[in-house]
Formats: sequence, structure tokens, C-alpha cells
Amino acid sequence: MELEKITIFGQADEKRRYDDACAAAHGMDLIGERWSMPLIRELLLGPRRFGDLKTSLNGISANVLSQRLEGLEMAGVLIRRKLPPPASVQVYELTPWGYEAAPIFQALGRWAVRSPRHDPMRPFSPVSLMLSLRTMLYAEAAGDLAARIQLDMAGEHYFWIREKGDVRIGRGEVDEPDLILRGSPSDIAGFVYAGMPISAFEVEGDAKLAARLPSLFPMPPKAASAGS
Repeated sequence: MELEKITIFGQADEKRRYDDACAAAHGMDLIGERWSMPLIRELLLGPRRFGDLKTSLNGISANVLSQRLEGLEMAGVLIRRKLPPPASVQVYELTPWGYEAAPIFQALGRWAVRSPRHDPMRPFSPVSLMLSLRTMLYAEAAGDLAARIQLDMAGEHYFWIREKGDVRIGRGEVDEPDLILRGSPSDIAGFVYAGMPISAFEVEGDAKLAARLPSLFPMPPKAASAGS
């Protein structure tokens, strides 16, 4: 009976795949399951523990998270490993090939932000906000801006650095930051993208740079909706 169950499961799994040689369709076979792309997004800034991933992915169950991690591991997108002492905890990390998905998220974000139904006031995870601040920077508005910004969110430190026109983001503290923002990612995103007051979070350092942030990340015009 167990062999029969395995065979049936395999057939059902095969039916969910696209019968299409297009590489983009194959890509959707690999990461098209619900929660797979947000899970990859959360790993783009480095390895995470199971509990960290569950906390960052608002609404996912432990069971579904386990399934998606297993599926992405089988697909070669991520691996699991144990950190050395004193941490000695299991983490999940993208493979080198998995990290190559980063431009997909940037392109998809630039496209989807123009959706009439996109709402920047919905929950943001810290990693999601950091990736957004790299993707949505308007280079013409930034000009020759050079800045080192630290963002303290959800008990972790993140950095956004622009030097010589290039933007770097990641986890960790930055030396001699020009600006430090402390608060929830949703409050910071609300200020940057949706005109919410800056008083919703703490600001330390260059007040002029802080006030300038919304102009550096303008929201593009929405696409025309059907019938308009």
C-alpha cells in the first residue's frame, strides 16, 4: 500500500507541472508554488533559521513552510546546513544558483508596483523593505548622492549604502552611518512610499537626508485599469 501511495503522489505531482519546454514555464514549475517566491526573497540577504522565516512570512503555517523548504531543496534552489559553535543551529541558505534569482525579484517588483491593486501599506518584512530600497531608487533623483544608512528593524540591523552610484544592502551594522532609522519596516515603508509621517519611527543623524528619502524612491504611475 505504501508503494501505491508513493506512485499516486508522484503522478499527481507530475500533473501540476507545465507540459512546456519554455524555460520560463520550467522556472514556474520550480518556484511557482504559493509561498515559494517570498521564501526565496527572505533568503536573498543570507541564511535564516526556520523560526525566522516563519516570523517574516506573514500567514504561512509551519507545515507549509516545511513543504516549501523541502521542495526548493530538492530543486537545488537552497540547502540546509548547521552553523558552527557556539550557534550550532540549522539554517537554510540559497545555493549559488539560487542567489541568481535576485534580478527576477527586482524586475518583478518594478513591474508589479504599477498594479492599480498594489498597496504599499500592507505588511513589509525587513528583507522585503531592503530589497525594495535597492530596486526602487530613482537614480536621477539621487544624482551623486553618497550615503550610509542603517535601519534597525525587528531586533536586527540592516544597511543601505550608496557609493559612486552603486547601492549595497545587507544585514549588519554600518560604520559611521549618516543616518539611522529605528522602527518597524511597515512604518518606514509608509513614510518612504506612502506619505506617512516620519514621527512613526526614530531618526538619528542627518535629518535632511531623512526628509529627502521619499523623493529618492518615488512610486511610478499606476498602469491603466481595464475599461479606463
